[in-house]
Amino acid sequence: MKLIISTLLLISHLTLFSQSNNFDGDYYRALGKEGTHFIEYKLTLNQDGTFIFHSYSNNKQGIPPEVNKYGKGKWIAKGKVITFLSNKQEDFDEKYTLDFNNSKARFVTKHPRDKTDRIIKTKLQFFESEIFWIKTIDIFKI
Repeated sequence: MKLIISTLLLISHLTLFSQSNNFDGDYYRALGKEGTHFIEYKLTLNQDGTFIFHSYSNNKQGIPPEVNKYGKGKWIAKGKVITFLSNKQEDFDEKYTLDFNNSKARFVTKHPRDKTDRIIKTKLQFFESEIFWIKTIDIFKI
């Protein structure tokens, strides 16, 4: 009886570990050329369920030429979809103005059973957001 219970506990723990994804960490994407039009996105997903986002744009012909935008809040994962939430009272101030409420991103990585030589970079692929320019962004894990 003890052997059966021990075996069942071991199997249940192994299945828990096999399904864990490592979502937390730093994500980065740079677009354009320095000196003309350059855009940079940085996203940090913390283990405690919080995130910080920074967007930097340097457009020599823009008004103003340099723009920094920040956002922060909480994130939750369900399957391979990450949902971002922002609390109006806690997460907004003069610096943090981006509202990530109801923004969603898909966690994309190479499947463990994929034994081909193709390279698939781990990334977050935004597919839903009230921030119009973030809907189509792919941001890669560093």
